Amino acid sequence: MRKEGRDGKLANLACWRGPVTLAPLKGGLTNISYVADDGGEKFVVRCGADIPVHHVFRDRERAASIAAFEAGLSPEVVHSEPGIMVLRFLGGRTLGEADLAADVGRIVPLLKTCHAEVGRRVRGPVNAFWVFQVIRDYVRLLGADPWYLTVADELERAQVPLPMVFGHHDLLPGNFIDDGARLWLIDWEYGAFGTAMFDLANLSSNGAFGTADDTALLDAYFEGRVPDDLRHAFDAMKAASALREALWAMVSDVHLKTPGVDYAAHARDYLRRFEQLMAR
Repeated sequence: MRKEGRDGKLANLACWRGPVTLAPLKGGLTNISYVADDGGEKFVVRCGADIPVHHVFRDRERAASIAAFEAGLSPEVVHSEPGIMVLRFLGGRTLGEADLAADVGRIVPLLKTCHAEVGRRVRGPVNAFWVFQVIRDYVRLLGADPWYLTVADELERAQVPLPMVFGHHDLLPGNFIDDGARLWLIDWEYGAFGTAMFDLANLSSNGAFGTADDTALLDAYFEGRVPDDLRHAFDAMKAASALREALWAMVSDVHLKTPGVDYAAHARDYLRRFEQLMAR
C-alpha cells in the first residue's frame, strides 16, 4: 500500500530505486526539507511552492541549481517536479557565523566562480536581483516606515557601476557546507543576475565582519586595494543587505510562518545590524 499525504508523495517519487526512508532536515528558513535514504545513497528533498512576496520562483531556482552544479559549486539535481527538488546529499558541516570571516580565503574563489561561470550555464528564464528594488517592494508590502525608502535611495546613490554577474544573493552561513575537503554553496532561491557588490556585502553583513575583515574580503575579491568610491559603495550595500534581511524576516512573519523559525527575532537581529552600519 502506498503511503498517503506529503510523505507518501515524497516516498514514491519516480527517481527512487526502491523503498526510501525520510528524515526531516532542520535549518531552512522557508522550505521543508528531508534527507532521503535510497538503499544506502542519500539525497536532500526540498519542498516548497513559489513565494511571490519574496520573488522566489521554483523553476528559476531549479535552473540556477543546475547551472551551479555544472559550475562545480553545488550538488547535482537528480529530480524535480512542481514544489519538489531532489539533490544529492552532501556530507559535512554547515558553517557558523564566525566561520565566514575566517574562511574568506576559501569563500572568495567560490564567489568568483559563481560570478564568472553560473550565468554562462543557466538556461531558461532567470530573475534579476537589485536589493534596492527588493527593499522598496517590502516596505510597501508591509506598510512600513517610509523613511526606509529614503534610506534605500541614499544607499543606492552610493553605488558605482560594475559588470552584471550571476549572484547567489543569500549568503547566510547555513548555505555553505564544508565536507572536509572543500566548500560548497547551496540553496539558489535568490540566484539571479545582479551585482557582485551585493554578494560581497551580504557575506559581510551575515558574518558580522569588522573593518579589517571587510578590507581583507574586498582586497581578495578585487585582487588589490580598492579605491575609496568602491569601498564607500560596499559600505552602503552592506547596510542595504542588513535592511533587506530584516524586512525579509518581517514579510516572512506575515506570509510564511514556517514551523520552528522565529522570524521576529531574525528581524530584530538584522535591524540592529542595519542601525549599527548606518551609524558607521
